[in-house]
Amino acid sequence: MLRVCVLSAASFAAAAALTAAVPAAAVAAAPDPATISVTGNGSASQAPDLAVLSAGVETRGDTAEKAEDAMVKASNKVLDAIRAAGVEKKDVQTQGLSLRAVYEEKDGKSTVVGYEAGQTFTVKVRDIDSAGDVAQAVTDAGGDAARVHGISFDVADRDDLNADARADAYRDARAKARQYAKLSGHKLGRLVSLKEGGGGGTPQPVAMAAPEASDAQLEVPAGELTADVSVNAEYRLD
Repeated sequence: MLRVCVLSAASFAAAAALTAAVPAAAVAAAPDPATISVTGNGSASQAPDLAVLSAGVETRGDTAEKAEDAMVKASNKVLDAIRAAGVEKKDVQTQGLSLRAVYEEKDGKSTVVGYEAGQTFTVKVRDIDSAGDVAQAVTDAGGDAARVHGISFDVADRDDLNADARADAYRDARAKARQYAKLSGHKLGRLVSLKEGGGGGTPQPVAMAAPEASDAQLEVPAGELTADVSVNAEYRLD
């Protein structure tokens, strides 16, 4: 005999409401997974392969025209000397030009006593062993008008240097997270997020006064360039 069970509308609604409520209650009861956040620091060093020389000329004259004319002549001599020292034309860039009046204070009054003109260059020396020779060439060619403001060192391609620093920072972050997980009685789980902080090497400046013309060879130690990177990492704790 076939038996048919018919539910009332009220009973069906109550059953449906109960069925829908069970998953919601289960989800609400599930605890959030424990996580840990750490900061990893890394660094990498490399010998520089690029020297950046800041140099130029500075001249004076009774008039602005005379000061500027002297500056142009001195600049041309210096540029010719830089190129003769093996620096390519593309590696020499004008950094600044200036022309100003020179004043003298007397009896409370300012009087123009002349004009000063200047031009500065940024010179990339790819053969860093010759950086001292290039600086010497500037002073020899420019004479009293020559100015050597300083030398900094860099690497032409920082990709490998920064990659090594990132790898070191990641290893540091993971080692810290693994230790904290052990201390808290957990196992280190999967990586949840990773964010890079500061990074990149900074050219190391070498203070250097303009050398005077002489037979002595100027030595410019290059040292090493260091890239520093930090990462913020978050891991799950199992």
